[in-house]
Amino acid sequence: MASTRISEQLPPHIDLTQAPVAFGNRALPRLSLELQDPQLCIRQRALAALCDLVHDPKRAYEAIHKAFLTWDVVAPLSDLLDEPVDACRKNMHRALKMVAEFPAGAVCMVTLGLVPRLVLKLPVEQEEIRALILATLSYCVRVDALPALASNGVPMLRNQLSHPSPDIRRAAASAMLGISVPSEGKHKVCEEGVFPVLVKLLSDCDPGVTASAAGTIMNTAIITKGKYQALKAGAIPPLLELVGSEDRAVCANALRALTALAEAPCAREQLLEHLPLLKTRLNHPASIICRAAATAIRVISWTP
Repeated sequence: MASTRISEQLPPHIDLTQAPVAFGNRALPRLSLELQDPQLCIRQRALAALCDLVHDPKRAYEAIHKAFLTWDVVAPLSDLLDEPVDACRKNMHRALKMVAEFPAGAVCMVTLGLVPRLVLKLPVEQEEIRALILATLSYCVRVDALPALASNGVPMLRNQLSHPSPDIRRAAASAMLGISVPSEGKHKVCEEGVFPVLVKLLSDCDPGVTASAAGTIMNTAIITKGKYQALKAGAIPPLLELVGSEDRAVCANALRALTALAEAPCAREQLLEHLPLLKTRLNHPASIICRAAATAIRVISWTP
């Protein structure tokens, strides 16, 4: 006759490094409470579970809108910014980055005043966490760049643009692109002498870096001071090199940057001899490239 035996082994698929996730609507409220637990191990397990929950594409939207915002998980997460354990801070920043990828999440973080605190963490955090902070900031500045500008964000980002890590350069360049959209950002980029670094990044091996660098030049060259600083830094030759790029964002941003620079008479005169190169982009299969090339040709060909 068979007898009942209770195994001493844990059931399969049990991860002791993560907190158990409650069923249904109770999942994130419970994790939110555990994030505030005085015991470090409980906070770490809750963070690990939270990261996996938000990273799951099937549950990400629900997690952000129904839990992170409704149950105010972002505020308890931000309380872990000064945690002494690296792994805990890393998981916290992973979760914040995933939250910021959603516009509503980025708005929530800006409203809570997290941007200045994140900017201050840039010089002191280790590389892997710094890349996560920069990525989070790049989403937040798209919602509102003013908190980052008021927190000395432009010089902080400028210092990260030359970092050896491509992840840090890419995220910093993306954040600089967003911060250069408002008028205050354009003027701050000029004041902080960012153009020499941006021009150097136009030759970066990472397409994400070059696209954002060209985009920042495009944004800032809208103002007169930005035009002439970009020209002085030698932006035209590397931008012309990028016109032939097969990366759509790189090519489009390079064409738009050249268009903005061509509003200066000295730049227009310099670019006239390169019209044949620009005309090769008129038949590009991507309509965004065709339109950008046509606009650039029209501006460069304009005569008073």
